[in-house]
Amino acid sequence: MENIGFGTYLIDLYDLSMEKRTGSYVILANDLTIIETSASPSHDYLLKGLSELNIPLESIKNIIVTHIHLDHSGGAGLLMEKCPNATLFVHPKGAPHLSNPAKLIASAKQVYGEDFDRLFDPILPVNANRIHEVFDGEELLIGENHKLTFLFTPGHANHHISIFDSNSKYIYTGDTLGIYYPQLKKEIGTYILPSTSPNQFSKQLTLNSLEKIKEFNPDAICFGHYGLTDQTQVVYNSLTSKLDLFIEIANKVINEYAQLSFNEKSKKLSEILFQEIKQDLLEKNIQENHSVFQLITLDIEVSSMGLILALDKK
Repeated sequence: MENIGFGTYLIDLYDLSMEKRTGSYVILANDLTIIETSASPSHDYLLKGLSELNIPLESIKNIIVTHIHLDHSGGAGLLMEKCPNATLFVHPKGAPHLSNPAKLIASAKQVYGEDFDRLFDPILPVNANRIHEVFDGEELLIGENHKLTFLFTPGHANHHISIFDSNSKYIYTGDTLGIYYPQLKKEIGTYILPSTSPNQFSKQLTLNSLEKIKEFNPDAICFGHYGLTDQTQVVYNSLTSKLDLFIEIANKVINEYAQLSFNEKSKKLSEILFQEIKQDLLEKNIQENHSVFQLITLDIEVSSMGLILALDKK
């Protein structure tokens, strides 16, 4: 667990049993607020962190998920079951899937097969009466002169929101601004990659959301994966330039390997993108055996599928 200032803590949830992969943010305001729950197998880590903060579960008022991908919201039902006084805040397009997760479960089982239980089980429904569907620009008062503002920020997913904290001037961006790798902070500072996962990725919507976030002039960005950086301009510039790179390479793969199946094109793109990123990091003196490459491999595989899906349609 990490104290990130302004009465806010980051709990490492060890998603996929990996350190600094996915986290939950806890805001110790008058109305205790949690942002992100990760998947259910991370639940014990979250409970342990809350216990270390001496937070009784019945005192938690607000649980917020940035979007309903299972690595962000899969554990929401399990947590809500333990927090009798909490309300779950989510984008209107995501709310039906949290009250009735049957389609989420079926979709995940189709993708992950036998690994589903290990990665996500259980996914519990949330009583619809305890779910609040936020609107774009909505404000939530969580303390005296302390409010959260909800923003619709599609691009990674159509059901994505970001949350701006008026007290800390932090903005919680889920996956909209990409993935942050704190493992590289000591060596090269802030390093991010876009998150272009299936099946709703849109470059234009991502850039629109980026401009919307910039209007709030946040002092720091809090990523779903993983942690906080105050190098906001680096994030903005990196996201834009790397999106261009990802899409340029993806279009080349689609054109040069048009005869390949979707899975084959995704795999080919993943290999090329990984080598491009690896070379960039090696040139920055990151050692080839650095643990960050394991994370990047997973992220690039998923992002490659999203890129092929989005661009091959055109």
